[in-house]
Amino acid sequence: MILYRLRCAKGHEFDSWFKDSKTYERQEKKSLIGCAVCGTAKVERALMAPRIGKKGKDAALPAAVEAPAEATATPSAEQQQMAALARQMPKELREALLKVRAEVEKNCEHVGDKFAEEARKIHYGESDKRGIYGETSDEEAEALAEEGIEFGRLPWIPRGN
Repeated sequence: MILYRLRCAKGHEFDSWFKDSKTYERQEKKSLIGCAVCGTAKVERALMAPRIGKKGKDAALPAAVEAPAEATATPSAEQQQMAALARQMPKELREALLKVRAEVEKNCEHVGDKFAEEARKIHYGESDKRGIYGETSDEEAEALAEEGIEFGRLPWIPRGN
């Protein structure tokens, strides 16, 4: 994953996570990235300080997902990667993402790996409008965006240490 500092046409700055730079460029070209403050789709990368890793701490970072599969006794490789990512994040960002997770879990329905299917049903009026969260592939997420179905992708930070 890559973290970019973005700036909208109105001057608001905010951070956003992307799978890689090509994902950012594709979403930016299609105006799929909205300002976190005002919602405008006219955003560009802002200047930001480089992040220099510590020697021996080169952990691979996972792609963002809508939400992970439910926690199991043995964490999956993706859950282990998210835990490693969370340990490298600034404390304030980790705490904010944990608050977002709690709000999503409290106010939305978990639909598991049927996220794309259920999002389409809601979008096309085949299912009641409601907040949902779950998992989907990068390809399905891109297809949803191309269909004009609004959704967000979040790094799903594990609870606890």
